[in-house]
Amino acid sequence: MAITISASDQAVSGAPLAPRLSTTQVWGIVLIAPYLLVFAAFVVYPVAYGFWLARAPSNYVALYNDPIFARAAVNTLIFLLIGINIKMLIALFLSGFFVQQRGWIRWLSVIFILPWAVPSIPTILSVRFMLNPEWGMVNQLIFKLTGEDGPNWLNDPAVALSMAIGVHIWKSLPFWTLILMTGRLAISQDLFEAADVDGANWWQKFRFITWPSMQALYLTCTLLSMLWTLGDFNSVYLLTGGGPADLTHVLSTLGIRYLRLDQLNLAMASIVIAMPFVLPLVYFMMKRLSR
Repeated sequence: MAITISASDQAVSGAPLAPRLSTTQVWGIVLIAPYLLVFAAFVVYPVAYGFWLARAPSNYVALYNDPIFARAAVNTLIFLLIGINIKMLIALFLSGFFVQQRGWIRWLSVIFILPWAVPSIPTILSVRFMLNPEWGMVNQLIFKLTGEDGPNWLNDPAVALSMAIGVHIWKSLPFWTLILMTGRLAISQDLFEAADVDGANWWQKFRFITWPSMQALYLTCTLLSMLWTLGDFNSVYLLTGGGPADLTHVLSTLGIRYLRLDQLNLAMASIVIAMPFVLPLVYFMMKRLSR
């Protein structure tokens, strides 16, 4: 039986296969591969390994039965509610002060930004040394003015946690003030000039011009600040070390306590259990940024 092959079939079979990827796409894969490997090695693997260490339900039972964990969870909520709201409110009003076009205000803004620009370890440790009950500068000043010894600032859990919140506000306040300053500078000056013509005072300008223009930015900064504050390890650990008696720990420092006790699984579980706080914030944050 004869088999006939058409000319078109011969042309198709003899034609070389078209490359699946272009040269540009191949180079793109080659160039992005190192970044993917670094991301997998330093992000994906540590996170997956942490989840694997914290996989046992007995870890969470142990956390539930640990009174230090309950105290750390409460401290975290206090840290978030007080620290973020006070910080953002102060930043909102300070942004109105530093936005003024005056020479001495510009020089003052340079000094104001130093706590945020300087690394956390020397700045927070300097505050800890200042609060030392025996030879700290604060108690020495109190003794010179009153003739009485100052309090042991970091020996009372409520006072120590308040000091940690204050350090957090002091350290991060310049950054959020600068962000809100950019929001104020984006507002058209014609609106304020029209308000001056109508005889509006500063509160009316803020209520009807500044705040409506900055409301979305303020909410976005607040959500982002909540994410960063949940991971703020330095403000508590460098100032109080979680003490006294492990009563000022927050969730970001509780893992260190378990590591010191050679309980790696509980350390990872204490971090994993913070995910219900983090994931909703990430969702709302991405939802707002995608608008």
